[in-house]
Amino acid sequence: MRLALRNIDASSYVSHPIHSEDRIWTETNCYIDLWVELLYALGLDPVPAAACALSADFEGDQWSFLKFPAEDLRLLYGVEVAEINVWRGVLDHIEEQLSRGRILTVEADSWWLPDTVGVSYRTEHVKTTIAVEMLDRANRVAGYFHGRGYFEVHGEDFDQVFSPNVSTLAPYVELVRLETTPSDDPRTDDTLHAKAIALAHSHVDRRPDDNPVDRLAARLESDLAVLSTRGLDFFHVYSFAVLRQFGATAELAGDFTDWATAGGEIALGEAGDHFRTASGAAKSLQFQLARAAHGRAVRIDEAVTTMAEHWAAAMRDVVKWRSESQ
Repeated sequence: MRLALRNIDASSYVSHPIHSEDRIWTETNCYIDLWVELLYALGLDPVPAAACALSADFEGDQWSFLKFPAEDLRLLYGVEVAEINVWRGVLDHIEEQLSRGRILTVEADSWWLPDTVGVSYRTEHVKTTIAVEMLDRANRVAGYFHGRGYFEVHGEDFDQVFSPNVSTLAPYVELVRLETTPSDDPRTDDTLHAKAIALAHSHVDRRPDDNPVDRLAARLESDLAVLSTRGLDFFHVYSFAVLRQFGATAELAGDFTDWATAGGEIALGEAGDHFRTASGAAKSLQFQLARAAHGRAVRIDEAVTTMAEHWAAAMRDVVKWRSESQ
């Protein structure tokens, strides 16, 4: 029996513009990426949820691993997200919930995910998260959101993703409840803008007291010598944790402020450009640090200064907008 919430064709699926080739960062992280595509496939606009980028911070050894908070998803879209107890086989839980019109996000090993070919498929064990939208258990096929799109996993890969060795721990699984009454359907909710603006205000209120990119810049400078001795494997994980997370966060912040500006929040008109400039500088810096990982001498002061100054400029506009809204 085939269970699915939508009749999605993996071969012709068109991703949300957040994952288009003309982006500075075509991917953010596994959690944000799958939620962008899941919301999009449900007919919902994921951009308002990017308000959470406005409270991001530098955590000392990494930039915030951005997630759309469960409370934000509930407020904006009426979607409920919560961890479930995996006391049965994962496939049993997926089958049960799909039959109820719900989706599970499942922690998986990208070694067995065919969409990661050329990155980690059959070459590297990497923890990631997928959202299973279709299950044909008898034919060992599942359709899932991951990264920049919607894909299918078959055969041996299917078996390994959902029935790992019994000695391993059960994966972390979240239940996504999509039930809404017609009057609460967020696709026809004309209060979405007001909800998103209120949400953005709350994130601005939780922002760091300082410019977190100044602390990020100082850490980058101090880590430069380490990068030159640790090789490319270390560079890749370092860059993902620091530069990609910052750059993708800044680009998402620009998406949100552009969306809010288009909705009438004129005071945010220049913030998006500043956020994208900061994001682009992080992308350029990533290439510079790759050269450092090859043992070459590089100067990063111009790039980190651009990141810090433009993040600060964007947040000045955001904070002023917030204060004028009170």
